Amino acid sequence: MKQIKILPPVILKKQYPLSQSAQDFLLQSKEKANAIAAAVDPGKVFFIGPCSIHDIDSAIAYAKCFKKLSNTLNNRCFLVMRVYLQKPRTITGWKGLMYDPYLDGSNNIQTGLIWSRKLLTILAEMHVPCATEWLDPLSSCFLSDLITWGFIGARTSSSQVHRELASSVYFPVGFKNHTDGSLEDAIHGVLSAKEKQTFMSINQEGIACAFQSAGNPHTHLVLRGSHQGINYDSKSIKTALKKLAAVNLPQRIIVDCAHDNCEKQFLKQKNVFQSVLKQISTGRDEILGVIIESHLKEGNQILEPDKLEFGLSITDPCLNWETTAELISQANCAMC
Repeated sequence: MKQIKILPPVILKKQYPLSQSAQDFLLQSKEKANAIAAAVDPGKVFFIGPCSIHDIDSAIAYAKCFKKLSNTLNNRCFLVMRVYLQKPRTITGWKGLMYDPYLDGSNNIQTGLIWSRKLLTILAEMHVPCATEWLDPLSSCFLSDLITWGFIGARTSSSQVHRELASSVYFPVGFKNHTDGSLEDAIHGVLSAKEKQTFMSINQEGIACAFQSAGNPHTHLVLRGSHQGINYDSKSIKTALKKLAAVNLPQRIIVDCAHDNCEKQFLKQKNVFQSVLKQISTGRDEILGVIIESHLKEGNQILEPDKLEFGLSITDPCLNWETTAELISQANCAMC
């Protein structure tokens, strides 16, 4: 087995230090996120951004558009950028910027971690709150201080190590329903991560240690559809809320407009978004917000490193920026 040493988190953080302004911003963003997740803040959260980040320059270009739009919104609309650095794979394929930053199968994880930290630091200095999906729990040791909202994917909501991770961070974490449509694994994940957990990980010096988390009171369910069909409709929402209530969990849900909820037809994300927004506007306060896969340009492209078009996804197809901005503006009007 080939082994390549990775810099410990403390060294990586020293290479990309945060200004006091960025540190203050991150703390305020996490507190805002926790308040929304706890339903203390009546605002709603809107996650927008690429299916996956493959190019730092295009991510920054997107963030500039994001920031400009965010500055026009009222305080009831909390905009968070998707910065997904790890890509789940059913079988094989490109696993994300953190794993294969050069997009060529060289799998230089050290460089991937450096680039990921660099990008998230730049976004923090821009005062752009970021969300990500955790695939490798160890990656949180390098990056979690830069994250405002986290997600556990449909394939890992039943994973004990991911539940332990979610229990240890100071921001909300959403558990997605399984691809077969069942909600139990995700609901059990929400329950588990609220409790104190003892687990193994590495400290900031890169040394293996036993940790005990405090538990995370801001975990919640995410509905992303399934092979069985959509689950953003009113009936499905009511069913999910009843299941949460049955185990004495707060009735809080976020809807993912992509994946099976748009029937893997990315343009239908608009329909999902508008349907959920209507439900929120008519009193369904238990819905905390929505997720959209969005990039500068519409659609996606095949991964050919020498022929890539700027601002176009290399994984799932995305809505373009103009459509995204229009949807967020609709939400902003509805939240007034």
